[in-house]
Amino acid sequence: MLHTDIPTRREIETLAEWTADWSVSIYLPTEAVTANPEANRVAFGNQVREARDLITDAASRAEIDDQLEDLLDDEDFWRYQSHTLVVHVAPQRMWTFRIPNRLGAAVTVSDRFLLKPLLRATTFPQTAFVLALAEGSARLVEITPDRPAEDVPVADMPSDAADFANKSSLGDRSPKRRLTGSEGKKVLVRQYARGVDRALRDILSGRDTPLILAAPEPIDAIFRSVSTYGELLDDGIPGNPEHLTDQELADRARHILDGHYAAQLADLRQLFDSRRSEGRATTDLADIARAATFGVVHTLLVDIDTAVPGTIAPDTGAIDFGPETDTDTPGIADEIARRVLLSGGRVLAIRKPDIPEEAAAAAILRYAL
Repeated sequence: MLHTDIPTRREIETLAEWTADWSVSIYLPTEAVTANPEANRVAFGNQVREARDLITDAASRAEIDDQLEDLLDDEDFWRYQSHTLVVHVAPQRMWTFRIPNRLGAAVTVSDRFLLKPLLRATTFPQTAFVLALAEGSARLVEITPDRPAEDVPVADMPSDAADFANKSSLGDRSPKRRLTGSEGKKVLVRQYARGVDRALRDILSGRDTPLILAAPEPIDAIFRSVSTYGELLDDGIPGNPEHLTDQELADRARHILDGHYAAQLADLRQLFDSRRSEGRATTDLADIARAATFGVVHTLLVDIDTAVPGTIAPDTGAIDFGPETDTDTPGIADEIARRVLLSGGRVLAIRKPDIPEEAAAAAILRYAL
């Protein structure tokens, strides 16, 4: 079983805001299930030594070294890992994240943290809720990339449509406010769906996590007509969910999530093409760097794998390309992503084939430069 600590949007912003000498980033591919659990810790120890050699200030090196040694000595921490361990540490404090994405090993020492690879975990997190809804039951199931699907307790969730309507069954033709027959049943199911929607608000309010509906007709259409949650996906799981286990719901939900993410990328490609004709989209790295510096980038697509050595002027956004080195450093693409985040823009760390022209980055701008 994987153990994850995926950063929140606010944690990403905090890391992006951080600029100080001797900011260390370590990315370590890890094995959650291995015959030798010490292998992860040994590999991390080698990276710690690599980082230590790059810190020339003795006092800062000692403070950072103390924090990293404490982490190395934490046996419980190393017992529970995911696919990549990410550590950001400075003399003042340390952040650790265990993420389900498989990322390459890296060690950087700079005045800022290496963030671009970490953004992959937040771009398409493979997290969702499934509402399994039928006339006889309602349950909320949480889907994550690393743990088995599990039911989420929801206060005041209606147990079934008949009980919610205070009737022995929805087929009961006894009049209630003059509602009888199939039309009366439809009204009662709609009331039940509203009750489910109200109960979900305490769980879903303020989130942007996709909600996937697993329901037969006509309750599928009825719930969609009353739902107030903006992230309810159009695609759902058909049929009676009472016949499906939580894990079967999760397996079907992941296929829907894959299609949802693919559709998002396709929509962004289409928007990019449209905005480019208006002078509001570009793949030119120099233009993107300048736009990011002045807060003009609305959405940035950046290749998770491409490293572009160099720096960006803090005031003008001018690029100074650097030479290729054997030492990892936060480069131009990483700094562009950082500036877009700090200006409230959206950053998607994806693979090069999904970026227009397979460029290192592509930007949709708020307005033409």
